[in-house]
Amino acid sequence: MKVAVKDRVPHIIFLYWVIKIVSTTLGETGADMFSMTFNLGYGTTIAIFMSLFLLLLLIKLLLKGYHPLIYWMTFTASAIAGTAISDYIDRTLGLGYAAGSAVLIVLLLIVLALWHKKERSINVEYITTPSVEIFYWIAFLIANTLGTAAGDFIADNLGLGFQNGAILITGLLVVIALLHFFTKISGTLLFWLAFVLTRPFGATFGDFLTKPIAKGGVNFGTVVSSIFFGTVLIFAIAKETRLEKERAEVSSAG
Repeated sequence: MKVAVKDRVPHIIFLYWVIKIVSTTLGETGADMFSMTFNLGYGTTIAIFMSLFLLLLLIKLLLKGYHPLIYWMTFTASAIAGTAISDYIDRTLGLGYAAGSAVLIVLLLIVLALWHKKERSINVEYITTPSVEIFYWIAFLIANTLGTAAGDFIADNLGLGFQNGAILITGLLVVIALLHFFTKISGTLLFWLAFVLTRPFGATFGDFLTKPIAKGGVNFGTVVSSIFFGTVLIFAIAKETRLEKERAEVSSAG
């Protein structure tokens, strides 16, 4: 009996969420490192990482099958670009976190609606062609940008701060996990809720680590935090690569 494997994207298992949270946290600390610590500004940071994202996406679309390293490099580039885009919208353009989040929610819903209209599904379990994968990555880029704005809204506008904001989002993610295991609510709906919420979790946790103590953080700084999460990400991707190799061997044997 052959083991079913998804073609172009990772399996949605616990390890996926671990890598996703690490990557999105690195997206927050990395974007702040380039835009503020290295003083490149939001515009230059966006230009660098959007270019990198598009280059990696092109490589990803040209490849057949799922390649963990390229996939997560593409994802991390989208996370860093998304953070910088969110900060540019909210701060440089002056929309603020609430209005910025609202605009991004509308954009995400539009992309998901167009995706569903074309493919009759927005299920991320079955991304088998490059054309579908384009919708997938556009939605992910917007969701990463939305998550940053939502995290800042929760921490600043709602006055919860970074630590309490991360605790609140953790509670919501636990509720979503329970709904997944104990109800018949659409798995696709729960995935997108969890996907968006893990982004502000990463954003608030990243800010908690990097911001000064006076601003509610622990002042580890963007460089140290980015190096730490980058290292964790490398080991997690190596684990994912081994798992994919084992699945491929089982599939071939079946």
